[in-house]
Amino acid sequence: MGVPAFFRWLSRKYPSIIVHCLEEKAKEYNGIKIPVDTSKPNPNEVEFDILYLDMNGIIHPCTHPEDKPAPKNEDEMMVAIFEYIDRLFNIVRPRRVLYMAIDGVAPRAKMNQQRSRRFRASKEGVELVEEKNKMREEVIQRGGYLPPEGIKERFDSNCITPGTEFMDNLAKCLRYYVADRLTNDPGWRNITVFLSDASVPGEGEHKIMDFIRRQRAQPNHDPNTHHCLCGADADLIMLGLATHEPNFTIIREEFKPNKPRPCALCGQMGHEIKDCQGLAREKQGEHDEFADTVPVSEQEFIFIRLSVLREYLERELTMASLPFPFNFERSVDDWVFMCFFVGNDFLPHLPSLEIREGAIDRLVGIYKDVVHKTGGYLTENGFVNLERVELIMQAVGVAEDNIFKKRKDDDESFKRRMKEKKKRMKADQGPSFVPGGQFAPRALGGRDRPIAVQNARQTAYDMRMQGNQRNQEAAQSLRAMMKNGKSAAGASNDMDNRGVKRKAEDSDSEPEPEDNVRLWEEGWKQRYYKTKFDVDATDDEFRKKVVKSYVEGLCWVLRYYYQGCASWKWYFPFHYAPFASDFKDIKGMFSDFEKGTKPFKPLEQLMGVFPAASGNFLPPTWRALMTDPLSSIIDFYPDDFAIDLNGKKYAWQGVALLPFVDERRLRAALADVYTDLSPEEVRRNSLGSDVVFVGKSHPLCDFIRELYFAESHEATEIPAELCHGIQGILNLDEDPILPDKPVESPIPTLRDISSNNAIGIKFKDPQYDDGFVFKAVVLPGAKIPNKVLKPGDWEQSNRGPWRPQLGFNPNRQQAHLGQSAFRKLNHYGDRNQGAGLFGAGPSFEAQHRGGQYSNAPPPRNYQQGNYRPSQRDHYPQNQYSRPPPVNAAAPYPRFQHGSHGWDQAMQSQSTAYQQNQQRGRGGWRPPQNQQDSHRGGQQQGYGLPPPSRRNNWN
Repeated sequence: MGVPAFFRWLSRKYPSIIVHCLEEKAKEYNGIKIPVDTSKPNPNEVEFDILYLDMNGIIHPCTHPEDKPAPKNEDEMMVAIFEYIDRLFNIVRPRRVLYMAIDGVAPRAKMNQQRSRRFRASKEGVELVEEKNKMREEVIQRGGYLPPEGIKERFDSNCITPGTEFMDNLAKCLRYYVADRLTNDPGWRNITVFLSDASVPGEGEHKIMDFIRRQRAQPNHDPNTHHCLCGADADLIMLGLATHEPNFTIIREEFKPNKPRPCALCGQMGHEIKDCQGLAREKQGEHDEFADTVPVSEQEFIFIRLSVLREYLERELTMASLPFPFNFERSVDDWVFMCFFVGNDFLPHLPSLEIREGAIDRLVGIYKDVVHKTGGYLTENGFVNLERVELIMQAVGVAEDNIFKKRKDDDESFKRRMKEKKKRMKADQGPSFVPGGQFAPRALGGRDRPIAVQNARQTAYDMRMQGNQRNQEAAQSLRAMMKNGKSAAGASNDMDNRGVKRKAEDSDSEPEPEDNVRLWEEGWKQRYYKTKFDVDATDDEFRKKVVKSYVEGLCWVLRYYYQGCASWKWYFPFHYAPFASDFKDIKGMFSDFEKGTKPFKPLEQLMGVFPAASGNFLPPTWRALMTDPLSSIIDFYPDDFAIDLNGKKYAWQGVALLPFVDERRLRAALADVYTDLSPEEVRRNSLGSDVVFVGKSHPLCDFIRELYFAESHEATEIPAELCHGIQGILNLDEDPILPDKPVESPIPTLRDISSNNAIGIKFKDPQYDDGFVFKAVVLPGAKIPNKVLKPGDWEQSNRGPWRPQLGFNPNRQQAHLGQSAFRKLNHYGDRNQGAGLFGAGPSFEAQHRGGQYSNAPPPRNYQQGNYRPSQRDHYPQNQYSRPPPVNAAAPYPRFQHGSHGWDQAMQSQSTAYQQNQQRGRGGWRPPQNQQDSHRGGQQQGYGLPPPSRRNNWN
């Protein structure tokens, strides 16, 4: 989604939607790795029915990762993708269906964004090569050392587009992968696997949504199906809400900012390419055995519980004294629609609405104020009531002038604070040399005893060597200066100090991009249209044209989310959005979209989104159209293009000013080169179909096998009773995977499947008549999950610290420490954490390095102690009550197993707890003779909570 900060805003405003994933790791005995048995119950205490994978969110990090060395070749990339899917399957453990969807040919509205991304990627790649060559020359001139340049070819991520050989090979590898897992993995035995590769038109997440919509409309659909969707795009949250399924979860990687990345020039950590000095690489390990490894931590996952988000929205959107009946499901649809104004993949966001400035909260407030005038909801089943939307836009337009002025004031205030912070940091810099090792200075008042001096000569030698290394670096820099004709005194001997330009890092303020619009000053609307659209402010007809296109876009996007693609050829033909105050008389601006439009073919889309630098993925004669000066469409492929920062600071936030592709001119140019396609290219240029796979033990296997034996070429419907109520149309595959037939491995490092148990056949979603409307409602018979939020959770979401939940079960026990244990943990914890782990200081999230949503349970060796936990599980609770805390301390941070401080803290817990009970400070105590029904009265160890029921989020 086009809102980079949306998930950050959502997780801060509604923190209880986040749950940390508990993952079971594979074990190793005598050098043999024992895989995880995914057929066992899910360690997250919830059972999922269907796992959907938006595969492009997996393909990109596996083929060109940012935080670790890239795979050496395409085979390693495929293996990395397999391992990523295995890990997700291990965490989620679906019991019915695994649906893998790769982005196919996208609607034209999306192709414009894809075009912008791919042109940017090509431009950034060229700029990176130029910067590396420039910095390499500078470093060598200064006398630095750099490793020799490798001959390795740069991986062009633009190949992850439908129609390329890479995507075709990926589809073959995934077919092999599915057959292997259905044959050898017990957790896959009864799973139905759907594979929608890049030959099937549509974006991956929208192919998934189309599958859900069409299955929900079937009479045999289970309304209590528990869905889990994997993907990092923020629009998945909107899509999940749009399904109105009560049990919907999203799994994604936990975002950890400021990950360390190696320098692109020397390959070392700790600096960027612009700061590279060309220093000799430090030895990694005693024998440099870790020379080619980059220290990275394994990425962890989080769950986003949309059922809890629905609880939050119900509290926020519920309105009293309405002139019409309140309908929560309709209000959720309106909330999703309003989020489109702050950005999406198909329309630029309105200039006055920024997610970081609380734009969604502003829209919700206006929505609740204006709803009495509108007389109803803004949307219904994906169709927009423009008359009511106009009232919302006019209310935003009234505040636009104040919004722009406040934005400028906030920006100036932020710059002042950052300037003062830099000054404080310079003033607080420590001494240039600090002794290390056993001679390092220690804090006064430390409780640890001084360590006896051991081998002082060796320590002094190490410190001298460090000093010598710094001297050598200074000497290298001095020699480089003299070699370039500068004296040791520096440039001050050649010219007056007043003529020396300060370096960027020495400057108090960074250069700001020029802003000719100045939205905070009078006349901002006239300057905006003149600068961005090159039209006069008096040209009202042009403004109406821009507003009309934007209104069409709003209707198209909402229809796309709720009903599917309304038009494959529609797109917003401008780079910028109008103002909210321009939305006047929009009721009659839109009627309906053109019927019967068709998607591009894969190679046609490549011509529409690729820059000339990526033309090697196209046939030779097609490629020539991108580079031949006499080509009729040469203007579609500029070598360079401008990026309008549009008030932003970084280039990636700006607007790429690329020409829009004229579909008629493109098709006319391609008509002359279609005859040059080889049979293989013709196959890659055709549209494909989904494929469904099952194993031998699946009830559907024999039914599919009979279709192949009968060589039936007619479409056949799936019997609903054979596949958990899932329905669709089956057609024979031309190159099928059949039981007891060997499956050849497309990857040389992986072995063939000699005794295959899988079978595959083409699949098509259930079909409906033109004009059929999918209802955006909760289905009859659906059981709404138990309430999770309590009044305290709602208050803490707006203010105060957040205490993360341990897993899906909110009744999971938390351990509590005595005073002596707190002192131990404060003593042995990280001393750079301000006032200590549990003292006044940084917030709970800032004190932990496990991530913002880190909430893993205590280590398992905690069960071996003699600590008697408090009986919080037996405190009488309802959905709005919370037992009083035993201690006001924050929950456990993540400590490494077996650390010295942690072990001592555990040993002291039993004594501290008993002393506090005797003194009457032990918190709440249970009534006498109360027994633990789960443990037979034995109160030993931490223990696990009772298993939760299926689909029970509480």
